Amino acid sequence: MDKNKVAGHFSVLLANIIFGIGVPVTAWLLAGWVTPMTYMAARCVGAALIFWAISLFLPKERIAGKDLLVIMGGGLLGFVISQTLTAWALYYTTPVYFSVIASLTPVATMLMAALFISEKITVSKAVGVAIGIVGAMLGIIITWQSGTGKNDILGITLAVLSLLSWAVYLIITRKVSQKYSAVSQMKWVFLVSTIAVLPFAWHEFPQTRLFGGEWQADSLLGWSGMLFIIVFATVAGYFAIPFAMRYLKATTVSIYTNLQPIVASFIAIWIGQDLFSWDKPVALILVLLSAYVVTKENRHER
Repeated sequence: MDKNKVAGHFSVLLANIIFGIGVPVTAWLLAGWVTPMTYMAARCVGAALIFWAISLFLPKERIAGKDLLVIMGGGLLGFVISQTLTAWALYYTTPVYFSVIASLTPVATMLMAALFISEKITVSKAVGVAIGIVGAMLGIIITWQSGTGKNDILGITLAVLSLLSWAVYLIITRKVSQKYSAVSQMKWVFLVSTIAVLPFAWHEFPQTRLFGGEWQADSLLGWSGMLFIIVFATVAGYFAIPFAMRYLKATTVSIYTNLQPIVASFIAIWIGQDLFSWDKPVALILVLLSAYVVTKENRHER
């Protein structure tokens, strides 16, 4: 394996560990500090400022007009739509169940690849999809009976829509990711994301505990959580993904999503955000098995 692919694997590995940590942190912020829309707006504004500031110290890179449209359109899909759905999903359901559904991302990416770029679905891939559906349905059924979220069915539905948006984003932006640096792409992604999200969130900022309330003893804790989401789960994570896609296939990048439920579940149960029950590991094992079966034909890239 050449050093560029090693760097790509390391980048996407690190990104998904960060995303996994970000799931319970996001759920905690949404539980009492911010609304879903102010959470998204803070991420957009913070990331846009950081990426544009970094770009000032790098050589200027000219992006072709049609590629810029793909970058901005993909950004709206892969960040604004996908992450807004994620925020609302975590508002309604638990981090563990959200992460189990998110493990279907490799399956969704494979299906979207077949739809958009006519990638053949083999028997082994079809079997993997079936296993993934069984795993997801187990989680949904058990959650419906004994879930601990505000509205688990709605949260799970939003999680499914979020992963579909992310899968399409990985596919449609892969070619432009190979042409331009991650900073050049992300500064435009988060600029257009800020323009799209801020008008819908502006009026909610004064109503939130983090942005509108008086400074309290634990305010530093809330700001620390939000800064982690902006700096690591947004800037670092969304820098690493397009960097990895310069050297890896979209389906290979999506495999690493399976790290998120492992990291997020461990943290959520450890800090008391969720309860451990038999269905969680069983559903998770089935979904991870699904991802392995679907993507094993790409193992030569690792």
